[in-house]
Amino acid sequence: MSEEKKTTAAQEPETVDTAAQQPQTETAAPEQEPEKAETKKDPAAELEAAKAQAQTAQAAADAAKEQLLRTAAEYENFRKRSAREQDAAFNNGVSFAVNQILAILDTLEMAANAPTTDENYKKGVLMTLDKAAQAFKALNVEEIPALGLPFDPEVHSAVMQQPAAEGQESGTVVQVFQKGYKLGDKVVRHATVVVAE
Repeated sequence: MSEEKKTTAAQEPETVDTAAQQPQTETAAPEQEPEKAETKKDPAAELEAAKAQAQTAQAAADAAKEQLLRTAAEYENFRKRSAREQDAAFNNGVSFAVNQILAILDTLEMAANAPTTDENYKKGVLMTLDKAAQAFKALNVEEIPALGLPFDPEVHSAVMQQPAAEGQESGTVVQVFQKGYKLGDKVVRHATVVVAE
């Protein structure tokens, strides 16, 4: 009997635990995601924050623009002031040089007006005066008009008064002792004049 059992047991198909062989199809229950810490932002609050940022940026841009304009204005003022100072320094140098030459011109004018029999001498003096006038013109140095004009203390220096002749108004320049010159608006030398009383 024991042999029969063995044969029957051998003939019986082996029962395999199919449950162990089949892969597990059951999945573990999904882990629940932790709740998000952030909640949805309020659109109105976001809009207000954006407006505040825009206002801050606009204020910074306005301040930078104002600073830039101020700097540009300061630079322009500096440039103009430097140009004026440079012109003034140049004019002061020209005035100094002209003042040194004026005494020579006065002497040449006296020589040109003096009676002489040597025509070549007189012609040479007049040519020298013409050259001086051309040089003064190039330097923008002008003679101050005086004879027959009303006395102007800004440009004339009165050394004498004499009774007015018939038809002359009081205060009129009747004689010029020494010519005056100006460089632009600056008086290099006042004209020395005689004025009618």
